[in-house]
Amino acid sequence: MRKVLSFSVFLVVGLVLSQYLPVWAGANYDAVKAVSNVLLYVCLGFIMINVGREFEVDKSRWRGYAEDYFIAMATAAMPWFLIALYYIFILLPPGYWDSWEAWKENLLLSRFAAPTSAGILFTMLAAIGLKSSWMYKKIQVLAIFDDLDTILLMIPLQIMMIGLRWQLLIIVLIVFLLLSFGWRQLGKYNWRQDWKAILLYSVIVFACTQSLYLISKHLYGEDGSIHIEVLLPAFVLGMVMKHKEHDTPMEQKVSTGVSFLFMFLVGVSMPRFLGVDFAEAAAGQHSVTGSQPMMSWGMISVHVLAVSFLSNLGKLFPVFFYRDRKLSERLALSIGMFTRGEVGAGVIFIALGYNLGGPALIISVLTIVLNLILTGIFVLWVKKLALMSYKE
Repeated sequence: MRKVLSFSVFLVVGLVLSQYLPVWAGANYDAVKAVSNVLLYVCLGFIMINVGREFEVDKSRWRGYAEDYFIAMATAAMPWFLIALYYIFILLPPGYWDSWEAWKENLLLSRFAAPTSAGILFTMLAAIGLKSSWMYKKIQVLAIFDDLDTILLMIPLQIMMIGLRWQLLIIVLIVFLLLSFGWRQLGKYNWRQDWKAILLYSVIVFACTQSLYLISKHLYGEDGSIHIEVLLPAFVLGMVMKHKEHDTPMEQKVSTGVSFLFMFLVGVSMPRFLGVDFAEAAAGQHSVTGSQPMMSWGMISVHVLAVSFLSNLGKLFPVFFYRDRKLSERLALSIGMFTRGEVGAGVIFIALGYNLGGPALIISVLTIVLNLILTGIFVLWVKKLALMSYKE
Protein backbone atom coordinates (compact mmCIF):
# COMPACT_ATOMS: atom_id res chain seq x y z
CA MET A 1 0.00 0.00 0.00
CA ARG A 2 2.76 2.44 0.99
CA LYS A 3 4.73 1.70 -2.17
CA VAL A 4 1.69 2.24 -4.42
CA LEU A 5 0.91 5.57 -2.77
CA SER A 6 4.57 6.54 -3.10
CA PHE A 7 4.29 6.22 -6.89
CA SER A 8 1.48 8.79 -6.92
CA VAL A 9 3.44 11.08 -4.59
CA PHE A 10 6.44 11.03 -6.94
CA LEU A 11 4.14 11.80 -9.87
CA VAL A 12 2.57 14.77 -8.11
CA VAL A 13 5.93 16.14 -6.93
CA GLY A 14 7.24 15.91 -10.51
CA LEU A 15 4.11 17.60 -11.85
CA VAL A 16 4.40 20.50 -9.38
CA LEU A 17 8.09 20.88 -10.24
CA SER A 18 7.25 20.94 -13.98
CA GLN A 19 5.21 24.12 -13.47
CA TYR A 20 8.02 26.06 -11.77
CA LEU A 21 11.13 24.52 -13.32
CA PRO A 22 11.21 26.91 -16.34
CA VAL A 23 11.31 29.90 -13.97
CA TRP A 24 13.81 28.42 -11.51
CA ALA A 25 16.18 27.10 -14.19
CA GLY A 26 16.02 30.27 -16.29
CA ALA A 27 18.50 30.21 -19.16
CA ASN A 28 19.58 26.68 -18.16
CA TYR A 29 16.08 25.23 -18.59
CA ASP A 30 16.79 23.62 -21.98
CA ALA A 31 19.82 21.79 -20.56
CA VAL A 32 17.88 20.67 -17.47
CA LYS A 33 15.00 19.48 -19.65
CA ALA A 34 17.37 17.56 -21.94
CA VAL A 35 18.94 15.74 -18.98
CA SER A 36 15.47 15.00 -17.57
CA ASN A 37 14.34 13.53 -20.89
CA VAL A 38 17.43 11.33 -21.19
CA LEU A 39 16.90 9.94 -17.70
CA LEU A 40 13.18 9.41 -18.40
CA TYR A 41 13.83 7.38 -21.55
CA VAL A 42 16.61 5.34 -19.91
CA CYS A 43 14.26 4.53 -17.00
CA LEU A 44 11.48 3.66 -19.44
CA GLY A 45 13.86 1.41 -21.35
CA PHE A 46 14.86 -0.33 -18.08
CA ILE A 47 11.21 -0.94 -17.17
CA MET A 48 10.18 -2.13 -20.64
CA ILE A 49 13.15 -4.49 -21.01
CA ASN A 50 12.04 -6.16 -17.76
CA VAL A 51 8.46 -6.30 -19.02
CA GLY A 52 9.68 -7.92 -22.23
CA ARG A 53 11.74 -10.48 -20.26
CA GLU A 54 8.56 -11.67 -18.57
CA PHE A 55 6.51 -11.70 -21.77
CA GLU A 56 6.16 -15.45 -22.30
CA VAL A 57 3.68 -16.59 -24.92
CA ASP A 58 2.69 -19.85 -26.55
CA LYS A 59 3.30 -19.37 -30.27
CA SER A 60 0.85 -22.15 -31.11
CA ARG A 61 -1.93 -19.89 -29.74
CA TRP A 62 -1.36 -17.06 -32.23
CA ARG A 63 -5.10 -16.92 -32.99
CA GLY A 64 -5.72 -16.03 -29.34
CA TYR A 65 -3.25 -13.15 -29.60
CA ALA A 66 -5.05 -11.92 -32.71
CA GLU A 67 -8.19 -11.71 -30.58
CA ASP A 68 -6.22 -9.88 -27.89
CA TYR A 69 -4.99 -7.37 -30.45
CA PHE A 70 -8.56 -6.71 -31.62
CA ILE A 71 -9.67 -6.13 -28.03
CA ALA A 72 -6.67 -3.86 -27.35
CA MET A 73 -7.29 -1.91 -30.56
CA ALA A 74 -10.96 -1.41 -29.66
CA THR A 75 -10.00 -0.47 -26.08
CA ALA A 76 -7.71 2.23 -27.49
CA ALA A 77 -10.22 3.36 -30.13
CA MET A 78 -13.26 3.84 -27.89
CA PRO A 79 -11.87 6.67 -25.71
CA TRP A 80 -10.29 8.23 -28.80
CA PHE A 81 -13.60 8.39 -30.69
CA LEU A 82 -15.57 9.56 -27.65
CA ILE A 83 -13.19 12.42 -26.93
CA ALA A 84 -12.85 13.43 -30.60
CA LEU A 85 -16.64 13.74 -30.76
CA TYR A 86 -16.65 15.69 -27.49
CA TYR A 87 -14.00 18.11 -28.74
CA ILE A 88 -15.84 18.67 -32.03
CA PHE A 89 -19.44 18.95 -30.84
CA ILE A 90 -18.94 20.40 -27.34
CA LEU A 91 -15.81 22.57 -27.52
CA LEU A 92 -16.16 23.93 -31.06
CA PRO A 93 -18.92 26.21 -32.43
CA PRO A 94 -21.40 24.56 -34.86
CA GLY A 95 -19.71 26.28 -37.79
CA TYR A 96 -16.75 23.89 -37.44
CA TRP A 97 -18.76 20.67 -37.21
CA ASP A 98 -18.38 19.92 -40.92
CA SER A 99 -14.84 21.29 -41.22
CA TRP A 100 -12.21 18.75 -42.31
CA GLU A 101 -9.47 20.87 -40.71
CA ALA A 102 -11.30 20.76 -37.36
CA TRP A 103 -11.85 16.99 -37.61
CA LYS A 104 -8.26 16.07 -38.47
CA GLU A 105 -6.84 18.34 -35.74
CA ASN A 106 -9.12 16.91 -33.08
CA LEU A 107 -8.62 13.32 -34.26
CA LEU A 108 -4.90 13.85 -33.69
CA LEU A 109 -5.21 15.72 -30.39
CA SER A 110 -7.77 13.33 -28.86
CA ARG A 111 -5.51 10.35 -29.56
CA PHE A 112 -3.74 11.15 -26.26
CA ALA A 113 -6.50 9.20 -24.46
CA ALA A 114 -5.93 5.97 -26.40
CA PRO A 115 -2.76 4.44 -24.92
CA THR A 116 -2.48 2.83 -21.51
CA SER A 117 0.76 3.67 -19.70
CA ALA A 118 2.45 0.28 -19.84
CA GLY A 119 5.53 1.31 -17.86
CA ILE A 120 3.58 2.83 -14.98
CA LEU A 121 0.97 0.08 -14.95
CA PHE A 122 3.34 -2.90 -14.93
CA THR A 123 5.52 -1.29 -12.27
CA MET A 124 2.61 -0.68 -9.91
CA LEU A 125 0.86 -4.03 -10.46
CA ALA A 126 4.13 -5.85 -9.77
CA ALA A 127 4.56 -3.74 -6.62
CA ILE A 128 1.25 -4.97 -5.17
CA GLY A 129 1.99 -8.65 -5.82
CA LEU A 130 -0.17 -9.39 -8.88
CA LYS A 131 2.67 -10.51 -11.13
CA SER A 132 1.57 -14.15 -11.25
CA SER A 133 -2.15 -13.48 -11.80
CA TRP A 134 -4.14 -14.06 -15.02
CA MET A 135 -5.05 -10.39 -14.98
CA TYR A 136 -1.41 -9.26 -14.96
CA LYS A 137 -0.47 -11.59 -17.82
CA LYS A 138 -3.49 -10.51 -19.88
CA ILE A 139 -3.04 -6.82 -19.19
CA GLN A 140 0.59 -7.21 -20.22
CA VAL A 141 -0.57 -8.22 -23.69
CA LEU A 142 -3.38 -5.67 -23.99
CA ALA A 143 -1.37 -2.66 -22.76
CA ILE A 144 1.52 -3.39 -25.11
CA PHE A 145 -0.86 -3.92 -28.02
CA ASP A 146 -2.81 -0.70 -27.43
CA ASP A 147 0.44 1.29 -27.15
CA LEU A 148 1.57 -0.35 -30.39
CA ASP A 149 -1.77 0.47 -32.00
CA THR A 150 -1.35 4.11 -30.94
CA ILE A 151 2.17 4.29 -32.38
CA LEU A 152 1.02 2.76 -35.69
CA LEU A 153 -2.11 4.91 -35.98
CA MET A 154 -0.14 8.10 -35.35
CA ILE A 155 1.45 7.55 -38.76
CA PRO A 156 -1.76 8.01 -40.85
CA LEU A 157 -2.80 10.84 -38.50
CA GLN A 158 0.48 12.61 -39.17
CA ILE A 159 0.06 11.95 -42.89
CA MET A 160 -3.31 13.75 -42.67
CA MET A 161 -1.54 16.73 -41.09
CA ILE A 162 1.58 17.00 -43.27
CA GLY A 163 1.07 14.68 -46.23
CA LEU A 164 2.78 11.40 -47.14
CA ARG A 165 6.53 11.39 -46.42
CA TRP A 166 9.00 8.57 -46.87
CA GLN A 167 10.21 8.92 -43.26
CA LEU A 168 6.85 7.70 -41.98
CA LEU A 169 7.11 4.61 -44.18
CA ILE A 170 10.58 3.95 -42.71
CA ILE A 171 9.07 4.07 -39.20
CA VAL A 172 6.42 1.52 -40.22
CA LEU A 173 9.16 -0.73 -41.64
CA ILE A 174 11.27 -0.48 -38.48
CA VAL A 175 8.26 -1.31 -36.28
CA PHE A 176 7.42 -4.32 -38.48
CA LEU A 177 11.03 -5.59 -38.41
CA LEU A 178 11.25 -5.20 -34.62
CA LEU A 179 8.03 -7.12 -34.05
CA SER A 180 9.03 -9.86 -36.51
CA PHE A 181 12.44 -10.22 -34.86
CA GLY A 182 10.94 -10.33 -31.37
CA TRP A 183 8.40 -12.99 -32.35
CA ARG A 184 10.90 -15.23 -34.19
CA GLN A 185 13.63 -14.99 -31.54
CA LEU A 186 11.39 -15.05 -28.46
CA GLY A 187 13.37 -16.20 -25.37
CA LYS A 188 16.36 -17.30 -27.44
CA TYR A 189 19.37 -15.33 -26.16
CA ASN A 190 21.06 -16.25 -22.88
CA TRP A 191 22.36 -12.78 -21.95
CA ARG A 192 23.19 -11.27 -18.57
CA GLN A 193 20.07 -9.94 -16.85
CA ASP A 194 21.18 -8.42 -13.53
CA TRP A 195 20.25 -4.78 -12.92
CA LYS A 196 23.60 -3.44 -14.16
CA ALA A 197 23.24 -5.27 -17.47
CA ILE A 198 19.61 -4.18 -17.92
CA LEU A 199 20.59 -0.57 -17.21
CA LEU A 200 23.39 -0.82 -19.78
CA TYR A 201 20.97 -2.29 -22.34
CA SER A 202 18.49 0.55 -21.73
CA VAL A 203 21.23 3.14 -22.28
CA ILE A 204 22.22 1.41 -25.54
CA VAL A 205 18.58 1.30 -26.74
CA PHE A 206 18.16 5.00 -26.00
CA ALA A 207 21.48 5.82 -27.70
CA CYS A 208 20.42 3.93 -30.84
CA THR A 209 16.98 5.53 -31.11
CA GLN A 210 18.36 8.99 -30.35
CA SER A 211 21.21 8.58 -32.86
CA LEU A 212 18.71 7.63 -35.57
CA TYR A 213 16.69 10.74 -34.74
CA LEU A 214 19.69 13.11 -34.63
CA ILE A 215 21.27 11.76 -37.83
CA SER A 216 17.99 11.96 -39.77
CA LYS A 217 17.36 15.44 -38.32
CA HIS A 218 20.83 16.58 -39.43
CA LEU A 219 20.28 15.23 -42.94
CA TYR A 220 16.63 16.17 -43.52
CA GLY A 221 15.68 18.69 -40.82
CA GLU A 222 13.20 18.34 -37.96
CA ASP A 223 10.24 17.67 -40.28
CA GLY A 224 12.14 14.85 -41.99
CA SER A 225 13.52 13.20 -38.84
CA ILE A 226 12.88 9.54 -37.95
CA HIS A 227 11.86 9.22 -34.32
CA ILE A 228 11.37 5.75 -32.81
CA GLU A 229 10.46 5.82 -29.10
CA VAL A 230 12.38 3.47 -26.77
CA LEU A 231 9.15 1.72 -25.71
CA LEU A 232 9.00 -0.86 -28.50
CA PRO A 233 12.75 -1.56 -29.07
CA ALA A 234 13.28 -2.03 -25.31
CA PHE A 235 10.32 -4.38 -25.05
CA VAL A 236 11.50 -6.44 -28.04
CA LEU A 237 15.01 -6.63 -26.55
CA GLY A 238 13.52 -8.06 -23.37
CA MET A 239 11.40 -10.50 -25.40
CA VAL A 240 14.39 -12.15 -27.06
CA MET A 241 16.20 -12.80 -23.77
CA LYS A 242 15.96 -16.21 -22.13
CA HIS A 243 14.32 -15.24 -18.87
CA LYS A 244 16.43 -15.52 -15.70
CA GLU A 245 15.05 -14.73 -12.27
CA HIS A 246 16.97 -12.14 -10.21
CA ASP A 247 15.14 -11.52 -6.94
CA THR A 248 17.86 -10.36 -4.55
CA PRO A 249 17.26 -7.41 -2.16
CA MET A 250 19.63 -5.26 -4.24
CA GLU A 251 17.74 -6.06 -7.47
CA GLN A 252 14.47 -5.13 -5.79
CA LYS A 253 15.87 -1.86 -4.43
CA VAL A 254 17.26 -0.81 -7.80
CA SER A 255 14.06 -1.76 -9.63
CA THR A 256 11.96 0.20 -7.13
CA GLY A 257 14.34 3.18 -7.29
CA VAL A 258 14.20 3.27 -11.10
CA SER A 259 10.40 3.07 -10.97
CA PHE A 260 10.18 5.95 -8.49
CA LEU A 261 12.52 8.05 -10.62
CA PHE A 262 10.48 7.20 -13.73
CA MET A 263 7.23 8.31 -12.08
CA PHE A 264 8.85 11.56 -10.96
CA LEU A 265 10.24 12.28 -14.43
CA VAL A 266 6.87 11.57 -16.10
CA GLY A 267 5.45 14.33 -13.90
CA VAL A 268 8.36 16.64 -14.76
CA SER A 269 7.76 16.05 -18.49
CA MET A 270 4.27 17.58 -18.42
CA PRO A 271 3.88 20.93 -20.25
CA ARG A 272 3.59 24.08 -18.17
CA PHE A 273 0.07 25.46 -17.74
CA LEU A 274 0.24 27.53 -14.51
CA GLY A 275 0.87 31.22 -15.13
CA VAL A 276 0.71 30.85 -18.91
CA ASP A 277 -1.19 33.52 -20.85
CA PHE A 278 -3.00 31.23 -23.27
CA ALA A 279 -4.73 34.11 -25.04
CA GLU A 280 -1.28 35.47 -25.93
CA ALA A 281 0.02 32.02 -26.78
CA ALA A 282 -2.87 31.48 -29.21
CA ALA A 283 -2.20 34.76 -31.00
CA GLY A 284 -1.01 34.12 -34.52
CA GLN A 285 -2.10 30.47 -34.45
CA HIS A 286 -3.48 29.23 -37.74
CA SER A 287 -4.97 25.96 -36.49
CA VAL A 288 -8.66 25.64 -35.66
CA THR A 289 -8.01 24.43 -32.12
CA GLY A 290 -5.26 26.98 -31.47
CA SER A 291 -7.47 29.90 -32.51
CA GLN A 292 -10.29 29.13 -30.06
CA PRO A 293 -10.79 31.62 -27.17
CA MET A 294 -9.78 30.44 -23.72
CA MET A 295 -12.35 29.48 -21.08
CA SER A 296 -12.41 30.17 -17.36
CA TRP A 297 -10.50 27.71 -15.19
CA GLY A 298 -13.78 26.60 -13.65
CA MET A 299 -15.20 25.65 -17.05
CA ILE A 300 -11.93 23.94 -18.01
CA SER A 301 -12.18 21.89 -14.80
CA VAL A 302 -15.68 20.73 -15.78
CA HIS A 303 -14.42 19.66 -19.22
CA VAL A 304 -11.43 17.86 -17.66
CA LEU A 305 -13.78 15.79 -15.50
CA ALA A 306 -16.05 15.05 -18.49
CA VAL A 307 -13.14 14.04 -20.75
CA SER A 308 -11.62 11.91 -17.98
CA PHE A 309 -14.94 10.13 -17.54
CA LEU A 310 -15.27 9.47 -21.29
CA SER A 311 -11.67 8.29 -21.65
CA ASN A 312 -12.06 5.78 -18.83
CA LEU A 313 -15.53 4.74 -19.97
CA GLY A 314 -14.02 3.74 -23.30
CA LYS A 315 -11.36 1.66 -21.53
CA LEU A 316 -14.06 -0.63 -20.08
CA PHE A 317 -14.31 -2.45 -23.43
CA PRO A 318 -12.56 -5.66 -22.19
CA VAL A 319 -15.40 -6.22 -19.69
CA PHE A 320 -17.48 -7.57 -22.59
CA PHE A 321 -14.90 -10.23 -23.51
CA TYR A 322 -13.08 -13.09 -21.74
CA ARG A 323 -16.44 -14.44 -20.57
CA ASP A 324 -14.74 -17.50 -19.09
CA ARG A 325 -13.37 -15.22 -16.33
CA LYS A 326 -15.30 -13.65 -13.45
CA LEU A 327 -16.81 -10.20 -13.89
CA SER A 328 -14.62 -8.82 -11.09
CA GLU A 329 -11.50 -10.02 -12.95
CA ARG A 330 -12.66 -8.48 -16.23
CA LEU A 331 -13.50 -5.23 -14.45
CA ALA A 332 -10.07 -5.23 -12.77
CA LEU A 333 -8.47 -5.78 -16.19
CA SER A 334 -10.36 -2.80 -17.64
CA ILE A 335 -9.68 -0.46 -14.71
CA GLY A 336 -6.00 -1.33 -14.97
CA MET A 337 -6.10 0.15 -18.49
CA PHE A 338 -7.15 3.55 -17.05
CA THR A 339 -3.53 4.56 -16.42
CA ARG A 340 -2.08 7.16 -18.78
CA GLY A 341 1.46 8.43 -19.14
CA GLU A 342 4.41 8.59 -21.48
CA VAL A 343 2.81 7.63 -24.82
CA GLY A 344 -0.27 9.83 -24.29
CA ALA A 345 1.96 12.75 -23.30
CA GLY A 346 3.98 12.07 -26.46
CA VAL A 347 0.84 12.49 -28.56
CA ILE A 348 0.25 15.89 -26.95
CA PHE A 349 3.83 16.95 -27.68
CA ILE A 350 3.33 15.94 -31.33
CA ALA A 351 0.12 18.00 -31.38
CA LEU A 352 2.06 21.02 -30.05
CA GLY A 353 4.33 20.71 -33.07
CA TYR A 354 1.35 21.31 -35.36
CA ASN A 355 0.29 24.47 -33.47
CA LEU A 356 -2.71 22.71 -31.97
CA GLY A 357 -3.63 24.57 -28.82
CA GLY A 358 -6.48 26.45 -27.21
CA PRO A 359 -8.80 24.96 -24.60
CA ALA A 360 -8.65 21.44 -26.08
CA LEU A 361 -4.89 21.21 -25.51
CA ILE A 362 -5.13 22.42 -21.91
CA ILE A 363 -8.00 20.03 -21.20
CA SER A 364 -5.97 17.16 -22.70
CA VAL A 365 -2.91 17.96 -20.57
CA LEU A 366 -4.94 18.30 -17.38
CA THR A 367 -6.82 15.06 -18.12
CA ILE A 368 -3.52 13.18 -18.28
CA VAL A 369 -2.44 14.92 -15.07
CA LEU A 370 -5.66 13.93 -13.30
CA ASN A 371 -5.29 10.31 -14.41
CA LEU A 372 -1.67 10.30 -13.25
CA ILE A 373 -2.69 11.57 -9.83
CA LEU A 374 -5.45 8.94 -9.64
CA THR A 375 -3.14 6.11 -10.77
CA GLY A 376 -2.54 4.88 -7.22
CA ILE A 377 -6.30 4.75 -6.58
CA PHE A 378 -6.88 2.86 -9.84
CA VAL A 379 -4.26 0.27 -8.96
CA LEU A 380 -5.60 -0.21 -5.42
CA TRP A 381 -9.05 -0.66 -6.96
CA VAL A 382 -7.60 -3.30 -9.28
CA LYS A 383 -5.99 -5.07 -6.32
CA LYS A 384 -9.26 -5.13 -4.40
CA LEU A 385 -11.16 -6.60 -7.38
CA ALA A 386 -8.41 -9.13 -8.10
CA LEU A 387 -8.29 -10.35 -4.50
CA MET A 388 -12.08 -10.58 -4.51
CA SER A 389 -11.89 -12.77 -7.64
CA TYR A 390 -9.31 -15.15 -6.23
CA LYS A 391 -11.07 -15.56 -2.88
CA GLU A 392 -14.40 -16.55 -4.45
